[in-house]
Amino acid sequence: MAKCLVTGGAGFIGSHVAEDLLKAGHTVTVLDDLSGGFEDNVPAGAKFVKGSVTDAALVNGLFAEGKFEHVFHLAAYAAEGLSHFIRKFNYENNLIGSVNLVNASVNNGVKCFVFTSSIAVYGAGQLPLTEDMAPMPEDPYGASKLAVEHDLHAAQKMFGLDFVVFRPHNVYGERQNIGDRYRNVAGIFMNQILLGQPMSIFGDGEQTRAFTYIKDVSPIIADSAFRPEAYNQVFNIGSEQPFTVNELAERVREAMGAPAHPIKHLEARNEVVHAFSSHDRLKKVFGYTPKYGLAEGVQAMADWAKKAGSRASTEFGNIEIERNLPPSWRKKA
Repeated sequence: MAKCLVTGGAGFIGSHVAEDLLKAGHTVTVLDDLSGGFEDNVPAGAKFVKGSVTDAALVNGLFAEGKFEHVFHLAAYAAEGLSHFIRKFNYENNLIGSVNLVNASVNNGVKCFVFTSSIAVYGAGQLPLTEDMAPMPEDPYGASKLAVEHDLHAAQKMFGLDFVVFRPHNVYGERQNIGDRYRNVAGIFMNQILLGQPMSIFGDGEQTRAFTYIKDVSPIIADSAFRPEAYNQVFNIGSEQPFTVNELAERVREAMGAPAHPIKHLEARNEVVHAFSSHDRLKKVFGYTPKYGLAEGVQAMADWAKKAGSRASTEFGNIEIERNLPPSWRKKA
């Protein structure tokens, strides 16, 4: 049994990782500021601490008290498209907050630091995306994630802090914040159906992503800190088969029991059009094979969403750059 810290453990992926760790018999402390998560997502049996990774004093005190052996860092504001317009907020939360955790991990003798990066680090590269490609992120979110990856490599060489980096992509499932209007398209679609609003798609909807059900991701992340053969490596993790956003919309409508729900196409935004990954490295180390197809995963999430109900879709309150902001993201007068 190991003492584990899960940041972002009241959020979507983090709460599932915390749950998987508890099932394996480990002790779990969750640190989350509830900016995008909910306290009722924290699994029973975990200790919950409300606070931000950007609070260095809080982080240092928590590490001194918790004597953590493993850190699972999932706290982030993961809105790729919006990150262009909230650059300061993005780097403070996703980079500086991560550095606070790396510092505390080094100073307190953490054995392994598990970090969820993103395929946003790749940019618009050759497909499928592989870990040996030169990353060229096209948004500040991807840039911040890549910077943390570089910092972990440096910390390992200088201080011996072992790490595992995952680059998940387009993960969906139960406990996702469907009220977040800036990210997680499956959740956005479901929330719009519950609210009686048209499903909104940027551009023609022919963008492709390999949408990934949560239960194909969280158990691998939770297990990784206990696999020395995975240490100091980067892994893509997610589904194998890409689908268009239009195809996802059709599956969501079917799963929600609303096959004729209207769709509204919005002006295209600046984004990577096609993105899906190779998982050969993950298969080699973890024996990874995704178990859930899109229809099965979307149905499971839809069943949960219908029971949980809609969430208010809130606007981000501190846009730093208005220029080129998509019209649908502008504050209403």
